[in-house]
Amino acid sequence: MKALFGKSSPADAGRRTGPAGRLGADPSLSLAVHSCLEVILAIFGATLPRERAPGNREHSGRVPKNSVASGSGAGFDGGMTFEKSLADTVRTLESLAKIRTEIDTAGQLIVATLKGGGKLLICGNGGSAAEAAHFATELVGRYAGNRRSFPAIALSSDGSLLSCIGNDYGYEQVFARQVAGLSKPGDLVVAITSSGNSPNIVAALGEARRLGLKSVAFLGRGGGKAKGLATCELVVPGARGAAAQEAHLFLIHHYCELIETAFP
Repeated sequence: MKALFGKSSPADAGRRTGPAGRLGADPSLSLAVHSCLEVILAIFGATLPRERAPGNREHSGRVPKNSVASGSGAGFDGGMTFEKSLADTVRTLESLAKIRTEIDTAGQLIVATLKGGGKLLICGNGGSAAEAAHFATELVGRYAGNRRSFPAIALSSDGSLLSCIGNDYGYEQVFARQVAGLSKPGDLVVAITSSGNSPNIVAALGEARRLGLKSVAFLGRGGGKAKGLATCELVVPGARGAAAQEAHLFLIHHYCELIETAFP
């Protein structure tokens, strides 16, 4: 590290003529290298010399960004412990009993769609995109038992298609455009969102309604703007998005078990 951030000797100066030697002359590159080194050193509990750190806040006047990782992000509960998080998740899962009627209705829609030869078009953003892919994987592949493959598509899985639609029509259309192009009568649109406020989810549910398709929405935190748009909505009680996502995954597995019971 001294070789990187210590004082330069005349011999060092002669060697700083290549691209690497010009890092010090480019503040943005120097700051990027410094940031990477900070991450590497943090793993070993070390830090860079503050007086030599390029872009040091004391020198640049920059305001540090809030982040969940640092525990300073807006809305992040820095006092959340394992016990508190576990208790919150258990409370959320137990609260699903309050929406048991909606859960059963959604299950009936899913099973009826598959029995009728339809497919599931599943969409979500971020962690919900991962859950959409998870659901589709369990259906096309397998969940627990050996049975036939079921048709399901995670609309967030094709990067080329997402970038095409996003570039040409806007990111809010990345799911609605696929619903329009891939669906047929009898299909079911499944939207997953912990906030309910994602414009592309709202657009996908709107497109499903326009085409006369039935839909199921996995929601949280009151349902947001997506509330009232789906044929059946599962609004997980509570205000914590992470717990809502955990409840969504539980429901996905519940429906996989329901499907395997309906198709022995």
